[in-house]
Amino acid sequence: MNVSQAHLASLSDRKVTSRGQLEGRTMAMNRIQFQHGLSMPEFLQGYSTETQCEQALEAVRWPNGFRCPRCAHASHYVVRDGARKVFQCISCRHQASLITGTVLQCTKLPLTTWFLAIYLISQAKTGLSTLALKRHLGVSYPTAWLIQHKLMQGQARQKQPPSGVTLIGFLSIVLH
Repeated sequence: MNVSQAHLASLSDRKVTSRGQLEGRTMAMNRIQFQHGLSMPEFLQGYSTETQCEQALEAVRWPNGFRCPRCAHASHYVVRDGARKVFQCISCRHQASLITGTVLQCTKLPLTTWFLAIYLISQAKTGLSTLALKRHLGVSYPTAWLIQHKLMQGQARQKQPPSGVTLIGFLSIVLH
């Protein structure tokens, strides 16, 4: 065995240690810090159109398919109310949209703008200012402030941390 092989063998036998190591155990890895995130190209590939955002929203809101909020009947048909999907129950004729009863209710902004805001806020490790959000989204300052506060309000109801959550996790926190 030559010197470089012996050096590599001795390195492979060692454990990585740190100041926080107690009695031969290594420190636990911070799972939130090292969780797999969504890169910007992946985000744009999955959520760049209204249809993609509607499908993701529908999957989070009704994971087992649409159920009427009034009678819990599953049979429905889809009606278009302008740009958004509206589900109408066949049994009681109650209409429900994807955003009714969520922090997105009564918004005129496209879902793509909301999804981008959710992505940016969920990826910011130390938070994101309203001014930075305004610049990224291309909206006015009051609109960016309202988006940020509605999303924070949704998080506060669920008592979740502001960052370190995946996009779909953040979306499910905000919608429920």
